[in-house]
Amino acid sequence: MTDQLSRSATLNDRVRQGLDPAARIVITAACAAALAEGSDPVATLRAHGELLMAIDRCDFAPDERYERRRGEVSFRGRPIRFAIDYYDRSLEWGSEDPGDPDVTTRVMTIMLPEDD
Repeated sequence: MTDQLSRSATLNDRVRQGLDPAARIVITAACAAALAEGSDPVATLRAHGELLMAIDRCDFAPDERYERRRGEVSFRGRPIRFAIDYYDRSLEWGSEDPGDPDVTTRVMTIMLPEDD
């Protein structure tokens, strides 16, 4: 594994583990609706937390295990995908150096397969 992929994998793991304070985590509207627990906001928040734990424990496909940027988990019987993208600090452009957390903001999008 190259140093760049290793560095990206480590930084992506930090996003999935909730350890990157600069990262953004976005759940698509369709995915959020699918996870909603009726009108109970506490149960819905609990479901979101459980989903984040499932994403943290994701087993990556062989072509993703070195960068760990995209993956899919089964959550409550349905497939949920995630993707981590690399932006500049202003979230306006792609990052020029994804391996440098000082110039990169990672955004993890959580979605249903049909959202991808």
